[in-house]
Amino acid sequence: MIGGFGLLLLVIFSIYLSTGHHAAGSPGVAAGKPIHRFVAPLATSDLNVPANAHPRCNPARPARRGLNVCGRGTLVLDFFVTGAAPCVGAVDALQAVSRQFPSIMFAAVAVDADRAATAKLVRRHHWTIPVACDLSGTIGQLYGVEVCPMIELVRPGGIVQRRLIGDAWRQPAALAAQVARLVAASRSA
Repeated sequence: MIGGFGLLLLVIFSIYLSTGHHAAGSPGVAAGKPIHRFVAPLATSDLNVPANAHPRCNPARPARRGLNVCGRGTLVLDFFVTGAAPCVGAVDALQAVSRQFPSIMFAAVAVDADRAATAKLVRRHHWTIPVACDLSGTIGQLYGVEVCPMIELVRPGGIVQRRLIGDAWRQPAALAAQVARLVAASRSA
């Protein structure tokens, strides 16, 4: 049974690679490039709609029941899968680090996630940062999410400073050091 599951995953991954939806070994947005704008429903809201990958961004009217990523301020944005412990651990680290940097927006997007299951996860982990659901995987595809944790560090104006990938970023101290560098770069820019 385990072998069959492994084979199924291999087939799915091969199909994914052959369709060209990946970013050729370079997931996320490259440093120095603008982030992709989007609005996605918060897991704890009553919205059960797909994310909008082409929103009109209006700072005067932020999305109240959604995560509105429009590149206005400094942002630490994590993409995760709800069923993977390392990915969930990265959101725990984001939550911890967010307390040290109250002027920065920290947010997470559950890729290809069920809203109700993600909301339960938010409550169980006591996350207060915005956690959105990418119900259809649209935002995951837009960002080329292939692995998690995958965290985008974004300067004001929506320019990606750095992309963090892997288990090291589940450690709050390591993540906090990168966020401190982001803050310093944002001030000098």
